Amino acid sequence: MPEHSWCTDAERRHAAGIPQRVQFATKPRLAGEMIAAALDAGITASWATGDEAYGQDPQLRTAVEARGIGYVLAVACSTRVRINRGRTPARADVLAQRLPATAWQRHSAGPGAKGPRYYDWAWIHIGSDSHRHLLIRRNRTSGEPAFYLCWSLTAVTLSELVRVAGVRWSVEECFQAAKSQVGLDHYQVRHWPPWHRHITLAMLALAFLAAVAASAAPNRPADPYHPARSNDPIQLTVPEIRHLLTGIFHPPAMSAARLLHWSTWRRRHQATARHSHYRRRSTNEPAG
Repeated sequence: MPEHSWCTDAERRHAAGIPQRVQFATKPRLAGEMIAAALDAGITASWATGDEAYGQDPQLRTAVEARGIGYVLAVACSTRVRINRGRTPARADVLAQRLPATAWQRHSAGPGAKGPRYYDWAWIHIGSDSHRHLLIRRNRTSGEPAFYLCWSLTAVTLSELVRVAGVRWSVEECFQAAKSQVGLDHYQVRHWPPWHRHITLAMLALAFLAAVAASAAPNRPADPYHPARSNDPIQLTVPEIRHLLTGIFHPPAMSAARLLHWSTWRRRHQATARHSHYRRRSTNEPAG
């Protein structure tokens, strides 16, 4: 909740049904509480990742470390780190400019809608801890850099840090699916209880669709970066399953067989488009 327009307005809080126990908290603090609650509930995790809003908060980083969870958290280019075993302070962007060409390696941050998301990556050991790094990502077209503070409980490879950094894209994709497919953001917040009910139902609906999609495709391809070269349609997705369920509960002016035929047609054309994107991306990316 906004600190000044809501949290300090007792009359407005009462009218909206906000419990007295709810107080203002920053996003990093809320994230820390959610991570702690998940771990206390028995959920296991090896990594945490997030954007600058979370990476810039030292208390969140300390809390995650204290639970033995590694992190790859985005930070601003002006972030100051310590190199030479913690003896020399320096800005992240200045360090990136001083790196030799041999320090950069090409890695994919994961599969995207149009193929692997390749960037140039480099890492620099920072602090006195042997498992603490500054990770730098450079756009291969624009040269625009991005920076991450990293810590791990044990030694890890650069490719592992890149993988964790790329996981955040799937989180953002999940939020977008929740908004577009189950109406997560289709509620004007006026009262506390109904807003929570709406969010809970939207999350439940998305979880159901995701579970159905996962059960329909139990075996993932061996190499997600190179889709099979065939005329087979893509696997059932959350939007496609929602489309089919809509046709079942609100029958259109066509038979079930016709409905499934159109589903196969759409997914086959999506597979063709995806293969074309991946082939073009792999052709444009130089080897090495």
